[in-house]
Amino acid sequence: MSTAAKAKKPAPVTPWDRVQVARHPLRPMMLDYAAACFEEFLELHGDRHIGDDGAMPAGLAKIDGRRCVLIGHEKGRETKEKLKRNFGSANPEGYRKALRLMRMAEKFGLPVVALIDTPGAYPGVGAEERNIAEAIAFNLREMMLLKTPVVAVVIGEGGSGGALGIGVADRVLMMENAYYSVISPEGCAAILWKDRKHAPEAAEAMKLDAENLLRLGIIDTVVPEPGEGAHSDPGKAADLLRKAIVGMLDELDGVAIEDLLSARYEKFRRIGEFAHFQPAEPEPERSGG
Repeated sequence: MSTAAKAKKPAPVTPWDRVQVARHPLRPMMLDYAAACFEEFLELHGDRHIGDDGAMPAGLAKIDGRRCVLIGHEKGRETKEKLKRNFGSANPEGYRKALRLMRMAEKFGLPVVALIDTPGAYPGVGAEERNIAEAIAFNLREMMLLKTPVVAVVIGEGGSGGALGIGVADRVLMMENAYYSVISPEGCAAILWKDRKHAPEAAEAMKLDAENLLRLGIIDTVVPEPGEGAHSDPGKAADLLRKAIVGMLDELDGVAIEDLLSARYEKFRRIGEFAHFQPAEPEPERSGG
């Protein structure tokens, strides 16, 4: 290989690179995919308790002729829209609205599709006063017991409990340049190294990219992206995502509810289980002499 050819060889893509692409300002968002992947999307509003949450759009949809319930995080693109969507960080109302729609899906026998893209749930005083932790925890329990198929896709950022609050699913997918983690790389670096400049090292150590999470059994499949990422060809990215979602819904179609719930429970119980160790036999006591 010539020196020039070697110079053109692309550098390896690191987990930190994936994080940067996941945050790209032109990356397609939840409502972009709602329009491009689904034939219909009728948004419904309100949690029937406090109010509506623009960071968590949800409603009735149709994909490949199959009716479903679609929920997800929306960050917004322009400043006004970002403020309306709270930069994708949902309040308790968002998670309670999502659960209301999921229960509707269960009642009418519709599958649920969740598109995850959030840096995390909103940590403000108002959210704490209205029990954000309880809202997320309640969703985790109720989604584990939901008697209808659930497919979740991390389409961008998958941050902490804010992502998990709609992420308990029979099939968990990740787009190639998404990340999914208990904390952001910057947050991890600030805790461990006391300096956010170590975020790239934190990202590497956290194994937060799709390739690592697939290997660890946290997710079920990786959805490929075109070119330099979904932002480089949104139409192609939407087509790849639609095919992946439809494939998973086809796979879950017709599975008995009892089997679905049992497999979902076992799926999440296995997370974090790496190996079993056989305790060593105690050495026999030696007699004095």
